[in-house]
Amino acid sequence: MKTTDANSANGRMHPVVLTDFDDTAAAQNVAEMLLNQFGDPYWKDVRQSFRDGHISLKEYQEITFRNIKADRATMQAYVKDHANLRPYFRELWGFCQSNGIHMAVVSQGLDFYIQAVLDTEKVGKVPVYAVATEFEDGEITYHYNYTIPGKESAGNSKGFVVESFQKEGAYVFFAGDGHSDLEAARVANVTFAHRNLADFCDGENIPYHPFEDFKGILVAVRNYLLNTQK
Repeated sequence: MKTTDANSANGRMHPVVLTDFDDTAAAQNVAEMLLNQFGDPYWKDVRQSFRDGHISLKEYQEITFRNIKADRATMQAYVKDHANLRPYFRELWGFCQSNGIHMAVVSQGLDFYIQAVLDTEKVGKVPVYAVATEFEDGEITYHYNYTIPGKESAGNSKGFVVESFQKEGAYVFFAGDGHSDLEAARVANVTFAHRNLADFCDGENIPYHPFEDFKGILVAVRNYLLNTQK
């Protein structure tokens, strides 16, 4: 995972912005939107099994999307018509691009619907670290490229992605909303927490900023950059 060399010349940590997708970068839970529209009627039972701790997020996602009644193009078209990014996402992306700051989506969701939303919102070049998918003969194949060594069966790890950037000298700003974001919140330099993630952070005494949209992150990254340039 290559980052920029911003601020590396003076020995200061360069900023990186990473954000979860469903219910964070996107105003909606796009995965659930697709399952409601095209999924098996009993997909919510599988979700409850996940919430009760009987199956992993990886298993829940694979089971529910295995039974979905639509192809890739149909699902992407639906997403483009019904999903959108939260306010100030594009402004933050523009600021990061102008200042050589790496910004990316880090998600345990599926790449094809994430990319559809980004393309529709005219930010299709935002890097995506998510579950890679292939569609063939009506079936989806999943590839997990960001796993913790020795824990590949758990699927992608957002904490692994955050720490990978930090090992390259990054100061990571992270935004998320749920339990799958907690491992990233534990190690990020600055966390912006929405909904359930805020409750989890409270329970573990993890410092965080409340998150509703990307304006606060934009201000925080701008201030960090100004301070490192002094």
